[in-house]
Amino acid sequence: MRFSPKIFRYLFLFLCLLIPLFKGMAQDSKSLEAYRLKPGELIVLDGKLDEEFWGNTDVASDFLMMEPVEGSPASERTIIRVAFDGQYLYIGARFFDSEPDKIKAFQRRRDQSLLTDDRFAFILDTYNDQRSAYYFEINPLGLMSDALLRVGQGTRLIPAWDGIWRAWVSRDTEGWSAEIRIPFMTLNFDPSSDVWGINFLRSIRRKNEEVLWSGHRRNQGIRRPQDAGKLTGLSGINQGLGLEAIPYGIVSEFRQKADPESPTQSEFRYNAGGELNYNISPNLKAGITVNTDFAETEVDDRQINLTRFPLFFPERRAFFLEGSHIFQFAPSSNPNPYFSRRIGLDDGRPIPIRYGARMIGRIKNTDVGFLHVRTGESQENSGESFTVGRVVQNFAGESTIGVMYTRRDTDEDPLQTRQTIAADLGLNTSKFLGNKNLQFEAFVAGHTETEFGDTTNLWDRSVRGARINFPNQPWEAHVSYREFGINYDPAVGFAPRVGFRRLQPSISYSPLIGKSAIIRELSWQYYFEYLMEMDWRPATVNHRLQLLGIRFETGDILQFEVNHNYEYLDHTFDILRNGEFVIQPGDFYNLGYSIAVRSASFRRVGGEFTLNKAGFWTGEQTMITADLFVRPFVGLNVTGSWVHSRVRLAEGDFDTHLFRLITAYDFSPWVSINFNIQYDNVTNFLGTNTRFSWVLSPGNTFFVVYNHNWQNYMERFVSMEANTNMKLTYTFRF
Repeated sequence: MRFSPKIFRYLFLFLCLLIPLFKGMAQDSKSLEAYRLKPGELIVLDGKLDEEFWGNTDVASDFLMMEPVEGSPASERTIIRVAFDGQYLYIGARFFDSEPDKIKAFQRRRDQSLLTDDRFAFILDTYNDQRSAYYFEINPLGLMSDALLRVGQGTRLIPAWDGIWRAWVSRDTEGWSAEIRIPFMTLNFDPSSDVWGINFLRSIRRKNEEVLWSGHRRNQGIRRPQDAGKLTGLSGINQGLGLEAIPYGIVSEFRQKADPESPTQSEFRYNAGGELNYNISPNLKAGITVNTDFAETEVDDRQINLTRFPLFFPERRAFFLEGSHIFQFAPSSNPNPYFSRRIGLDDGRPIPIRYGARMIGRIKNTDVGFLHVRTGESQENSGESFTVGRVVQNFAGESTIGVMYTRRDTDEDPLQTRQTIAADLGLNTSKFLGNKNLQFEAFVAGHTETEFGDTTNLWDRSVRGARINFPNQPWEAHVSYREFGINYDPAVGFAPRVGFRRLQPSISYSPLIGKSAIIRELSWQYYFEYLMEMDWRPATVNHRLQLLGIRFETGDILQFEVNHNYEYLDHTFDILRNGEFVIQPGDFYNLGYSIAVRSASFRRVGGEFTLNKAGFWTGEQTMITADLFVRPFVGLNVTGSWVHSRVRLAEGDFDTHLFRLITAYDFSPWVSINFNIQYDNVTNFLGTNTRFSWVLSPGNTFFVVYNHNWQNYMERFVSMEANTNMKLTYTFRF
C-alpha cells in the first residue's frame, strides 16, 4: 500500500493543532502540611490517635460529596492528619458516625473488594506529577488493600501490587478511627521534592455516600491524581540502603494420569529461589529473580468459549505485575505488543523460569522499564529468552509519548529471533473547557517475520490506530479507529482478532436525580461498532442501545438493552471445536436484548442476574448469568455462579453449563482460607483450588495450596491431577 507524502503533512499539522488543547494549566488545590515527629515523640500504633502530637498536626477536613448530591457537605465528619519521621509516613484518621452501630464491615482478607464496606481510601502521588500514584484503602475491621494507579486513557488500578505497610483500627461510640504506617522503603519518590500529591476518600456504605477531600466532581475522584491536594513539608526522608531480599522455599507433591485409564504417577519436588532488589535511586529499582515459582497464585476463572477468537486471561503472577503499569501500551486500544502470560505459561500450564532481571522506575521525567526472562525446557517447549523494554517520556502536564521493544529467542528454532517495536502517544488534559477531561491516543506497532521463510510485508504484520475520549459526567463519549494487519502476531503479545479495520464510537448520558428518594441515577448509552476486513468489506456491525439504566438510592441496579448484530463469516466455524456444530460461511443478521439486575454489594444476601437473548448464527442463543453471594457473619463469604447457554441452531441444539463456587473465611486480616470449585460440561472437568495463607508479618507469608482436577469419564469422575504446594516467602530489607 502506498501513501502520498501529503497524508503525513496533514497528520503532522493535525497534531500541531491538537497539542495546545492538552497543555496543563495551573490550578489552586488544597494543601496539608505533614508534621515531623520530634525526638522523644513516640507513637503507639493502636488506631486511637490519643498521642499528644496528633493535636499539633495540620488537619484535612471539609469533605464534600461526590454522591448522592455532588458538592454538598459530607453527612458525617472526617478528620485526617499526617506525620512522619525519617523512616515512616503516618496517617491518622477519625471517622465520626452518628449511627456507629450501622457501620458496614464484612471483609477481612487483604485486597478484598471494599464495595461491601465502609472504607477509607487515599492516594500518594510521590512524584507530584499527576500521572501515577500509590493507592491504599482500609475498612473498620483493619482490612488492607493497595494498588498502583496509572493515569492515561482513563485510570488503571493494578491491584496485585502488595506494598509492605500496616493499619490499626479502633471503634467506639463516635465512629471509628485508624492509624496507618507506611515505610518510605515501600515507595519510590523524588528526594529533591518536599511536596507530594495526596487525596482522601471516605465511603459511608449504608448511605451510598462518597465524600472526598479534593476533586469531588463526578468526572474527578480518588483515582485522578490530577485533582488531588498537596502534602507539604516532607524532608530528610530516606529508603535506607534500598536493598531487599525475598527468598522462598517450596515443597510440592504432584500426582497425575495421562488418561482416565492409566495409572497415577507421583512425584515430590523441593525447590528454593527468590528475588534480590536494589534501589539504584529513590526513583529506580533493579532486581533479579532465580527459580521463580508461582505456586501460590490463584487459579484462572474457567470460561466457555463459543466465539471464533481466543479468550483473554489476566496476569496474576506477582513478578510480572510489579511495575506492570509502566509496560502498559495504548491500554484503551489493546494492540498488546507485550502480554506477560506469553512468558512462562503454555495454555495455562507453567513453564519453569530459570532466572529473570527487571529494572523499573523513573529517570528525571522519563519512566523506564526493562525485563529479561529465561525459561527452561518443558515437555514440548524448548528453552527461550524474552526481553521487553519500555520508555515513556512525560510532557505537557498530563501527556506522554513512549516506545516499546520486545524480543523472543527460541532454542533450536530456525528463525530463533522475533522482535516487535511499538510507539504510542497519549495527549491528556483535565482542564478542557475549564474542568473537563479530554484524551487523545495514537499508536503503531509492528514485528519481524514470525517463521522461517515468512514472505509477508510489514504492513500486514503491524497495527495502528487513534482514539479521542471525553470521559465526563453526565455526558461521556469517545470515537476510535484501528487497523490490525492480517499477519499481526507479536511473539510476546496477544491479538485475539487480526485482519480488520474498526470504527467504534459511543455516547452515554448518566444524570443524577437529585430530588428523588428512590432513584439515584438514570443512564442511556449508544454503542456502535463497524468492523471491516482489510478490503473494506463489512465483517462485524454492532448497534447496542441501553434503553434505560437505573441505579437506585439503595445501590441496586436495573438495566435494559437491545442490540442488532451483523456477521460475515468467510470460513467454516466449529463452535465447540469437536466437529459437531459447524457453521458454514455466509451473512448473518441477529436481533437481541438483555436484562440485568444487580443488588447492592453491602447486603448480607444478594447477587446479580443477567438474561441475554439474541440471534446466534443459524439460530438463537439464550444466555443466563447468575451470581448469588451470602455473608452470614463477618469473615465468611460464599459466592455461587452459574453461566448457562441454550443454543438452538439449524445444525442442532446444545446447552452449556459452567458452575463456580467460591467459599472464603478470613480469621483475621492476616490468616485466611478459600476454596474454589469449577465445573463445565464442555471439557467435563471438575477442578478445585484450596488456598491457605498466613501473613506472619507484612512481606512474610506462608502458603498451602492444593489443586485437584477430575474428569467426567463414563458417567463417573476420575481423578486426573492433584498437587500440593507449601511455600514460605520472607522479606529482608536493609
